[in-house]
Amino acid sequence: MRLFVGIVPPLEVVEHLAEFVEPRRSHPDEDLRWAAEDTWHITLAFLGEVPDYKTDDLAEGLEVIAKRQKPIDLRLRGAGAFPGVPNARVVYTGVQDPEDRLAHLASITRGAVNKAGVQVDGRKFTPHVTLARLSRPVDVLRYVRVLDTYEGPEWTASSFELISSRLGEGPSHGAAYDTVGEWEFSGPT
Repeated sequence: MRLFVGIVPPLEVVEHLAEFVEPRRSHPDEDLRWAAEDTWHITLAFLGEVPDYKTDDLAEGLEVIAKRQKPIDLRLRGAGAFPGVPNARVVYTGVQDPEDRLAHLASITRGAVNKAGVQVDGRKFTPHVTLARLSRPVDVLRYVRVLDTYEGPEWTASSFELISSRLGEGPSHGAAYDTVGEWEFSGPT
């Protein structure tokens, strides 16, 4: 199973962002593939292929983290691109984290994943929601400039999920996601 751990924004946050993004989606660009709204999430740890027998240990470790974590106030805001502007392969909206807690959560999540015997993608954590992928490196400055004006509603993230990703099975041959497990943040407030 191809897995990642992520925070999924609530429906009202997704709908707000979708309304902002929709006019951009309506202008076809052969290099740009917009991500489906039901796939929008903040990745804390990307695990890649994980054998089924490791998911129980993985779930136990994630449950321990969630029990110690208090809910986090977040807001989707601004835009950026990976690996950078001008020539990018991904366009995203950023995540505002006023208490700067997501980086720590990502770090301890990755630690729990490693402890379960699963290797984590080692890229530097940058909190974001992927909006579009590009078939080749393209100058995305015009998209980033427009999307950078976005500021979504604040919400409180109260859980994270272990999500399976099936490549090529989603809309427009993108990924389809299924929640394998979800854990509420129930730490001291």
